[in-house]
Amino acid sequence: MKTTTLGRTGLEVSIAGLGCGGHSRLGISYGKDFDHAVGVLRRAIELGVNFIDTATNYQTEPHVARAIAEVPRDSVVISSKCGVADEQGLLTGDAYVAKLEASLQRLETDYVDIYHLHGLQPTHCDHALQEIVPALQRAKEQGKLRHLAVSEAFETDRGHKTLKRVLDADVFDVMMVGFNPLNPSARRDVFPATLKQGVGTLGMFAVRQALTRPERLREVVAELIEAGKIDPQTVDHDDPLGFLGDVTDAGYRFSAHEPGLDVVLFGTGNPEHLETNLQSINADPLPAEQHAKLTELFGQLDTHSGN
Repeated sequence: MKTTTLGRTGLEVSIAGLGCGGHSRLGISYGKDFDHAVGVLRRAIELGVNFIDTATNYQTEPHVARAIAEVPRDSVVISSKCGVADEQGLLTGDAYVAKLEASLQRLETDYVDIYHLHGLQPTHCDHALQEIVPALQRAKEQGKLRHLAVSEAFETDRGHKTLKRVLDADVFDVMMVGFNPLNPSARRDVFPATLKQGVGTLGMFAVRQALTRPERLREVVAELIEAGKIDPQTVDHDDPLGFLGDVTDAGYRFSAHEPGLDVVLFGTGNPEHLETNLQSINADPLPAEQHAKLTELFGQLDTHSGN
C-alpha cells in the first residue's frame, strides 16, 4: 500500500482511505450485518489501509470501534464528522462539541485524529468560523481531536464555494473535496491553495454512479451536450468513456495521481471489490492520451458531481 504525508498534519496515511458511508455503508445499506461490516474494515486494515473515514450520520462509528479494537490505536488514522445544523437549526459551539464527545464514545477512543465540519454549506460558513471553530479549537487543546477539518457538500456545491470561502480563514488542517473525471474543478479552484497552505486533502466522489452505471453516464453526457458544455462531435454518445476500458479502474487512477490530492476515499461492502479498488488506487497513472482526452472533454466543468 502506497502512503503519503497528509499535508501539515504530518500523519503518514495510506493513499486509499476506506469510507464508511456512501451508498453501501460497509454493506449495511444492502442488508449485511454488523459482523460483515467489521470484517470489511478489518480486511482493509490487513491490506494496508490505515485511513478510515466515518461520521455521525453514517451510523458506522460502532463498527469502526470494533474493527480497531485489536490494533494499536496509533496504527490507524480515524476521521469522523458531524454537520453544524440539526432539525432545530444551527448548533452552538458547546452543542457541537457534545456531538464530538458522543462520537468518541461510539468510537470507544479518547480522541479522533481528524474531525470534520460535515457537508458545510456556503451559507453556514460564517457561523461555523465564528461559533463552531473556536469551540473545536478548545476541544483540540483538551486532546479530544488532533486536527480540525471540513468537508464540502459536493452533491450541491459542485463549484467548491465552501472550500474557497474557508481557505481564506486558514484554520483547517484537512479538507474533503469532490474530485473525479467528470468534475475535476478542484484542480483549478482548490488544490493550488491547499498546496500553498499545506492543507491535507481527501478526495471523495472518485467513482460514483456515472462511472459505474453506463446508463447514468449517457444521461450525464446528454445533459452536458444539451447545455452546450460538451461538443457533441467530440464524444461517443453511446459509450462516452469507452476509450478508458475499465471505467471504474480509470476513475480511481485518475484521482490517485492528481497533484494536490492526498487520499482517495472509496466505499464498499464487498471484500472482493475492496481488493479490486485498492489495486486500482495503487496502480500506475492513466496513459497520457487517456488523461488528455478526459481533460479535453471535462477539464473545465463543475456541473455534475458524478452521481
